[in-house]
Amino acid sequence: MTGFTGALLSQGFMQHAAIAALLAAVGCGVIGSFVVARRISYLAGGIAHSVLGGMGLAYFLGRAPFPGALGAALVAALVIGLVTRRARQHEDIMISAVWAVGMAAGVMFISQTPGYSVDLMSYLFGNVLMVPRSDLYLMGALDAVVLLVVLGFHKQLIAVAFDEEFAGLRGIPVTFFYMLLLCMIALTVVVVVKLVGLILVIALLTLPAAIAGRFVRTLVPMMVLASALAAVLSFGGLALSYGPDWPAGATITLVTGAAYFATLGLPRLRRG
Repeated sequence: MTGFTGALLSQGFMQHAAIAALLAAVGCGVIGSFVVARRISYLAGGIAHSVLGGMGLAYFLGRAPFPGALGAALVAALVIGLVTRRARQHEDIMISAVWAVGMAAGVMFISQTPGYSVDLMSYLFGNVLMVPRSDLYLMGALDAVVLLVVLGFHKQLIAVAFDEEFAGLRGIPVTFFYMLLLCMIALTVVVVVKLVGLILVIALLTLPAAIAGRFVRTLVPMMVLASALAAVLSFGGLALSYGPDWPAGATITLVTGAAYFATLGLPRLRRG
């Protein structure tokens, strides 16, 4: 732990990793709470895994992967959202198709990139120790958008998340806010991908919120507690991975998973 603290104070790449963990924790806490409350983790997983297609296309075209990831996530969110609203009986098939096709397209684009030298593992499992300053600015901007949208439309989003029929009776445009929620999930996925990668993103997006949901009853406290838990668990994973040189993203996910399973043995303390 002493070595990790020293590196955090003196090494720029560790400072970037710590900031990335904090930025990812904000999105995980806020949007992850909606995902858990509405029970759409599989849908969020489909959006997350489609991101590789956008990254692969961006690399193939000689562009930065971050904008490609963002575009692919938003397109996947809109496609899945439209299909699930109009043909619910095919919802699981569409999510599986977007999930598989997105990843396959990404692998294909990357493999055909001239002078191919991309470390595919860093996208699948994260490489938080190599996050540049420019990506931190983008992550911060995406977090700001998510927070502004949730603050501006929190009543509508909460109504849609918990009871669509009641929201519709109150005159809330349910489809619009459902699609908006999926787009916020897409933005959060892109932020979290930098921390733990595409394969593991769904764990960090849902598990801190699931833990928080065992101890609080309402959504806003759940968001706050989930964000704090995601930050603590991410820092814990970073610290644990530093000494033995373990993969940071995988270690963060294991720490988060261990915390979730540990709380299953505790009684529910649902307080506001």
